[in-house]
Amino acid sequence: MAQRRLVDRLPVVHQLKQSVGLQRGMLVAGLALTGLFIVVAIFAPWLAPYSYNQLRGPDGLFGAQQPPSPEHLLGTTVGGYDVLSRTIWGAQTALFVIVVAIILSVFAGILLGLVSGYLGGWLDRVLVVIADAIYSFPSLLLAIVAAIAISGGQSGLVPGVMAAAIAITVVFIPQYFRVVRAEVVRVKAEAFVESAKVIGASTWRIMFRHVLRNSTRSLPLIITLNASEAIATLAALGFLGFGIEPTAAAEWGYDLKESIGDVSAGIWWTAIPPGVAIVVAILGVTLIGESLNDLADPRLRARRRSAKATPADAVAATQPVSREFMGEVE
Repeated sequence: MAQRRLVDRLPVVHQLKQSVGLQRGMLVAGLALTGLFIVVAIFAPWLAPYSYNQLRGPDGLFGAQQPPSPEHLLGTTVGGYDVLSRTIWGAQTALFVIVVAIILSVFAGILLGLVSGYLGGWLDRVLVVIADAIYSFPSLLLAIVAAIAISGGQSGLVPGVMAAAIAITVVFIPQYFRVVRAEVVRVKAEAFVESAKVIGASTWRIMFRHVLRNSTRSLPLIITLNASEAIATLAALGFLGFGIEPTAAAEWGYDLKESIGDVSAGIWWTAIPPGVAIVVAILGVTLIGESLNDLADPRLRARRRSAKATPADAVAATQPVSREFMGEVE
């Protein structure tokens, strides 16, 4: 029983058990699409038939704008690259940028929000004003300015990924800062924080041991929503020409920009794969985020219980101790 309860507490398992109807369908679909995206990104070197910058095969050059064939299942681009390979390698680039951007923004946003909300005073006012000023800018414009300032517009794989990740991080930090700060302001007024002060606990111990662990419960939801926004921002940077150089890594936004002229000429195979990849990746992460948002609503749990209610449940509802004994109250 103890082992089953431990498994039930895992985030994905717990949310699946808690979800019903449309919410469960959205969550399962989101997990499937996101899982596909992650698997393709991790195993890109083995799944892609060619490298992202390969122009030549055993029989010579691939050729530009070649239609789909057994050698190139999705054809070739205007630059002579294999479309399928570029699309698969683009997933790895997107995942790399998402992970780096989320890690940087979460750590910076949590630290600033914790310090600002708990210490207060002039430091809190300054940080709030700076966060609001950054948050007031359009996110894409801010990312473009940051990308230009960091890398001059375009650069190689690691510098380009870091530049794109940092540009996206600048957009995300105010979101985590505001959420964590609001939770810290609420939690620091709780009785257990006052008790820790009375027994002589240091300020940093209270902040990181007692306040922090009770102020980050809503972050998983924000992370999923920001991951989808990071994919869109990265694609937009590449589409506008401020992303990673095509010879350094495959990037969906750049490939989509290069295929605009092909669409008017009836060459569809260069534009559809990267566009579909962007839509699938964003849709998968967004479905998970929206499902978590719905499941965070207590009214959903009330509807779930009322839908499965029995006469015995109606009696047990008036006896909370008995319900907890029966394992119905977590």
